Amino acid sequence: MLNPNWTAPTNVGALSTTRQGGVSHAPFTSLNLGLHVGDDQQAVLTNRALLATQLPKVPVWLNQIHSSEVVVVDEYFELQANYDADALYTRLKNQPLAIMTADCLPVLLTSESGDEVAAIHGGWRGLHAGIIANTLRHFSCPPEKIIAWLGPAIGAAKFEVGSEVKALFCEQSATHHTAFSAQADGKYLADIYQLATTELINLGIRNISGGEYCTVSNSEQFFSYRRDGQTGRMASLIWRK
Repeated sequence: MLNPNWTAPTNVGALSTTRQGGVSHAPFTSLNLGLHVGDDQQAVLTNRALLATQLPKVPVWLNQIHSSEVVVVDEYFELQANYDADALYTRLKNQPLAIMTADCLPVLLTSESGDEVAAIHGGWRGLHAGIIANTLRHFSCPPEKIIAWLGPAIGAAKFEVGSEVKALFCEQSATHHTAFSAQADGKYLADIYQLATTELINLGIRNISGGEYCTVSNSEQFFSYRRDGQTGRMASLIWRK
């Protein structure tokens, strides 16, 4: 498990899993938490049970669809329901929110007081569609009172995209231009950490940590869809204590 290095209040818990410490076999070795990737279902459920020992209760999972949809987890939330969305927000205590990734960017948010938390699945499509802004709309505090952590994702040296992806982001904001590096074949290397950081700053958030990992480059520690194709999923989680 990775513990975020950030300035979150002490009443907020957070962690990000690696690929180590589970029971799944190759190509899902070993702590695969995704039920949708072709792994043995019982192995995944065992892995999720192992994760649950580190949490106050079973987390909320989503069916992630690379959208801008946000689900609010409140006292009326149905834990057994299957929600299509890419972010979770809650004020409830001891209810972990889980986002799965294997190259996409997990973003964890908390208010300075720790009474509001959120978890975001930040693929490039979701970032472009406004998943961060949509999540922030649920916070009652102003953006300058929100703390963000960027979890393990594909690094800037490995994330090759087409010119159409660059055009989409640069049409949104000229400040995104520096997140793309041109390659000889006409494609670009994109810095998803910079894209998310720029978006957070543009929305008013200044307290931003993380962004130091590359899931593609570190095969021992992380799953990577870009590197391996068929592979497992890590989870990044946050909760109020």
